[in-house]
Amino acid sequence: MYYSESGEESKLFSTYDSAGVVFCQLLKIPVVILTGEASLAVKRRAEKLKITYCYTGLTDKLATLQTIAGELGVRMDKVAYIGDDINDIGVLRAVGFSACPASAPKYIQSLVDRVLLKSGGQGVFREFVEGILADAGVLEDVLRHYLQ
Repeated sequence: MYYSESGEESKLFSTYDSAGVVFCQLLKIPVVILTGEASLAVKRRAEKLKITYCYTGLTDKLATLQTIAGELGVRMDKVAYIGDDINDIGVLRAVGFSACPASAPKYIQSLVDRVLLKSGGQGVFREFVEGILADAGVLEDVLRHYLQ
């Protein structure tokens, strides 16, 4: 997060992450953003990427995700989640596959299924998605869609 002297807030996003979102959309995998920040920048980024499920200013991410999963008919053990801090612990423990960026504290890293190589803001969401798709054996098919 960045704050100007006048109090304006800005947030850095990696354009590489947008490919992870596009890959999910191609496969009809819902993407959900859950953040404790009441951030207009996050909402704008979600709109730009056509992410339907964007929730900001949350105090209970797990309850929100359980509601969304229920609405979508998805069991929590079929949900993959990337988180990096204390307010993600409940969700990281509740989902079927969890990951965190390399920049997450060691106590978060010890809770997840995969510690990613990238840090937050450096394309970590794309790494997360590509890893899941590779594990499922579909990444090459997705990439072929773009490399034709």
